[in-house]
Amino acid sequence: QVQLVETGGGLVQAGGALRLSCAASGIIVSANGMGWYRQAPGKQRELVAQISSAGSTNYADSVKGRFTISRDGAKNTVYLQMNSLKPEDTAVYYCNAKLRYDYWGQGTQVTVSS
Repeated sequence: QVQLVETGGGLVQAGGALRLSCAASGIIVSANGMGWYRQAPGKQRELVAQISSAGSTNYADSVKGRFTISRDGAKNTVYLQMNSLKPEDTAVYYCNAKLRYDYWGQGTQVTVSS
């Protein structure tokens, strides 16, 4: 049974930083494509960052140069380091695992105040 648990969200001022964690069970994060998505109120869920099983990464244009996705195989955890946060980064952030099906965590709220 795949389980993804996100932590690390919170309230931060513009220009600040947060690190999100996604602890996985039932899968090996380094052997699968993993990603972070976000959904702001009234908007569709959108891709923020992805990391493939080979370690290649992909970012939304809006976060390039500010966010970094990484993983720790020993901890079976995926991270999203978010720097230089902007109010428009405010959203619920979800961890995603792409296996035969998509698996999602419960989400963690990130709020950036101006």
